[in-house]
Amino acid sequence: MSIVHKLPFEWLVGLRYTRAGKGTGQSGFLSFISLISVAGIALGVAALIIVLSVMNGFQKQVTDRMLSVLAHIEVFDTRGDMPQWREAARQALKNPAVKAAAPFVESQGLLQQRDGAMRPATIRGVLPEAERNISEVASTVREGSFDSLTPGSFNIVLGYALAAGLNLRVGDKVTMLLAQAQTTPAGMLPRMRSFTVSGIFESGHAEFDAGMAFVSLQDAEKMERLSAPAGLRLRIADMRQAPQVAAELEKSMPGEYEMRDWSKLNAVWFGAVQTEKKMMFIILTLIITVAAFNLVSTLVMTVTDKQADIAILRTLGASPASIRKIFMIQGALVGVLGAVVGVAGGVLVALNIDVIVPFIEHLLGVQFLSKDIYQNSTVPSDLRWPDVFKIGGIAVLLAFVATIYPSRSASKVKPAEALRYE
Repeated sequence: MSIVHKLPFEWLVGLRYTRAGKGTGQSGFLSFISLISVAGIALGVAALIIVLSVMNGFQKQVTDRMLSVLAHIEVFDTRGDMPQWREAARQALKNPAVKAAAPFVESQGLLQQRDGAMRPATIRGVLPEAERNISEVASTVREGSFDSLTPGSFNIVLGYALAAGLNLRVGDKVTMLLAQAQTTPAGMLPRMRSFTVSGIFESGHAEFDAGMAFVSLQDAEKMERLSAPAGLRLRIADMRQAPQVAAELEKSMPGEYEMRDWSKLNAVWFGAVQTEKKMMFIILTLIITVAAFNLVSTLVMTVTDKQADIAILRTLGASPASIRKIFMIQGALVGVLGAVVGVAGGVLVALNIDVIVPFIEHLLGVQFLSKDIYQNSTVPSDLRWPDVFKIGGIAVLLAFVATIYPSRSASKVKPAEALRYE
């Protein structure tokens, strides 16, 4: 005897009602509607998986570019600058999650070209050899050298968009003006110093390429009139653990230190991204909800069409609970089948989107992403299995909820009335 025949009769009847009909007429029509319900759930699940994977891909891509310049954690001494930065770095490196530490000085200022053109910029003073362990800026320098930032050289490495805005090339002079004023016989004037452009980098992140400049740590200290670095920048093994590691360092490091992880430094941007993902999740979940409503209508039509069958089962001794279970099984099977097909299709597309999108672009003769705008002409995808399981679970849950009303209606069918005109 096959496994199917060993199942309870509720499962056997439910499976029979779920199968595609071989004939024509009302039963065949209902089977077609069932297929439409499966297709609707599958499309909703697949669309949600694909869209979230693409959004995750863009977020990961932008985050990686941001963290090619930013540190995972920044450490500041609440009392001012950090003359004991070497000891603080040793304390931080005792945490197994911390892989590297480097001192820095950061200030806001203006860069002025000889013809008077000016651009605001964030000026960061670094040690080139230590900065290589924290960020990837040195590897993105496309003209000049990052190692040219030696003490007393007053060299500067600019983002390519910033250099282009000021019409500067390697070897040109640029004047740095800081907001801190100094007293002169002519009155209060901004602090200024001439620097030589010794490098141009391209991180791939427009905000940094258009507003970031690097100088030697000692030169930045002189400009800021500091006797020591302003703080430490840390790199950890897993950037997603930055808030947790920052909290651990606050407890373990002796002294009055303030920790800022990368998610806090970019809280507005990441908050906007998370809100957008949540809204997109809700909007696309409505597609699955519409398919679930379609499933309700399918089951209601099935109950109407099968009233004679229900009446016969009742006269043979089936309880209302058994009748209710039959139609709940039918709806749940449709939901599970739709979820499985949708998950399979969504995962397949998400994992191969780097092949599918270029094929569609070539077929239609269009380009979805302009490299001039996005610094990348390919659509990224980052499939996350927790999202996949969540989406599949929601689809099955909505399908199950959709069975409640039709199955209750079926359980209330009265055999005598249903068989009166049969």
